[in-house]
Amino acid sequence: MNKDQLQADSALHAEKDSDFSKIIDAGLSRRRFLQGGATAMGLFLATNPLANAVAATTHPSSKLLGFKPVATSTADTFIVPEGYTAKPLISWGDPILKGAPAFDESGTQPASAQAAQFGDNTDGMTFFPLSEDRALLAVNNEYTNYKLLFDHKGDAMTADDVKKAQAAHGVSIFEITRTADGWEYSKTSDYNRRITANTEMMLTGPAAGDNLLKTSADKSGKKVLGTFNNCANGETPWGTYLTCEENFNGYFAKPGAELNGHEKRYGLKDDSKYQWYKFDNRFDITQEPNEPNRHGWVVEIDPMDPTSTPIKRTALGRFKHENAAVTIADNGQVVVYLGDDERGEHLYKFVSKQKFNPSEKVANRNLLDEGTLYVARFSAETGEVQGKGEWIELTYGKNGLTSENGFNSQAEVVIFAREAATVVGATTMDRPEWVAVHPTTKTVCCTLTNNKHRGKKDNQPVGGPNPRANNKYGQIVRWTETNSDNTATSFKWDLFLVAGNPSVHKDFFAGSANINNENMFNSPDGLGFDLDGRLWILTDGKYSNEGDFAGMGNNQMLVADPETGEVRRFATGPIACEITGLSFSPDQRTLFVGVQHPGEKGKPSHFPAGGNSKPRSTIMTVQRIDGGIVGA
Repeated sequence: MNKDQLQADSALHAEKDSDFSKIIDAGLSRRRFLQGGATAMGLFLATNPLANAVAATTHPSSKLLGFKPVATSTADTFIVPEGYTAKPLISWGDPILKGAPAFDESGTQPASAQAAQFGDNTDGMTFFPLSEDRALLAVNNEYTNYKLLFDHKGDAMTADDVKKAQAAHGVSIFEITRTADGWEYSKTSDYNRRITANTEMMLTGPAAGDNLLKTSADKSGKKVLGTFNNCANGETPWGTYLTCEENFNGYFAKPGAELNGHEKRYGLKDDSKYQWYKFDNRFDITQEPNEPNRHGWVVEIDPMDPTSTPIKRTALGRFKHENAAVTIADNGQVVVYLGDDERGEHLYKFVSKQKFNPSEKVANRNLLDEGTLYVARFSAETGEVQGKGEWIELTYGKNGLTSENGFNSQAEVVIFAREAATVVGATTMDRPEWVAVHPTTKTVCCTLTNNKHRGKKDNQPVGGPNPRANNKYGQIVRWTETNSDNTATSFKWDLFLVAGNPSVHKDFFAGSANINNENMFNSPDGLGFDLDGRLWILTDGKYSNEGDFAGMGNNQMLVADPETGEVRRFATGPIACEITGLSFSPDQRTLFVGVQHPGEKGKPSHFPAGGNSKPRSTIMTVQRIDGGIVGA
């Protein structure tokens, strides 16, 4: 894009931001949000297409979306639009290290085999180009299903079984090559690497070395083994991969002992279904009380150096991280948006102290160690679905984060970030999951996937960005920072959409006006913009296809036009899966997307191999038959 085009775009965005401010100041009620056809709504659409959540009723034709939407499905397959193809790239258990054995369905392969194979339950991923036809994929392996992993289905665990389960977790990095038949992965590349629950890592930032991070095996409080329950991801402008530790609490147990307040807030229990604590002392809180504090972080990995040590960046706070959406502010500071995927938890933002250096990537390697962590507080008039917000600083000594309130250092603020957020009065959200930043406008979106506790707990009142009690379907909140400056401490927000089922409900559970019988879904989870600004939405919801979820079928992937509000279904997954993780080749002609846990809870899936095979989490490659841009 030339200089004149950039200036013209900048002027246009400034004008739209101004209109956005006027409309939000005027207010938008929940009823008008649903109706979408009122005179006030027509004015809202005409003056501010970027802030429009219901434009599909008046702008049915999108210039960004060029495919015929697919119908819902309950079939055990992966369906894409006419004119597209989809094929498996790699599945759980496929060998990626030299000498690794092939996948064995018996469930009897040892830990050493799994440690050299692609991990289980693929989630967030990033494409790192090596050349036009070669690249690396860095992929999270979130967790594993014992009923599929072991021949005994988890009923007769041994120490080696625990090591095998730990090896199925973490991150897989492997090389892929573009061929005449599409992308294929290499089993023998020197780049290929497995990072597991036993890989040595470093802790850096304000919490590193703190007494709360020291264990009997690590007196320094700076070395930790492993990463696990890696949900979504992020990519830095200097070429590293960010993997996010989510439900880490589920791997620890405190048998026969009472949990303290910190442990309860982070969801720790007296037992664990994974049973690691029975064979690995560091997961027994009675023996290693600080080990849980060493997990729940964002981990930075250099995919280009298989010998590099992963680094847990404690400045970004400790909680159930979903993803890490990175953008560079106009002044050069690095901004990372972060969701804590728990009912009634919070949205965060980190702003680096130093600025990004585009001419020397190595100089940026420690940018995530120093900066300011913030948490969001949303406000709105009663009954309105847009309003204003502020980012509240989580810095020791400020906003009540003092010894009187239980914080004695910045280390304690980031280790117990959830409790710090409560002290400063942050808004409790409906499970904030993936965050995505628009590539040009820098508008930010976040999926709020669902919340059965909304309206039932005192700290989770109905209103603002969380407008429904017992929220079964979820919504997407969107905000624009003041002056379009991602380092700003104030913003204006609206709801891009509210998911629902209009075939079952006629009230607010029908969803916003851009949701209809042809595109309805529940529980938006994964989220990402492509380079052209299409918003890709991936679901992890109820697939019963009955009751409140009648007609929704299996989990799915949709695409939305942020300007018109139109939403189209792009793909549907196999039985009992989650669609999660997405990445594009730089030319946008290949989409990589994950199919996680097909056949969950014993449902009758045999994806992707069919027949009587075990269901296996799989990465799919999606391309247009004519070689065009995906989604266009």
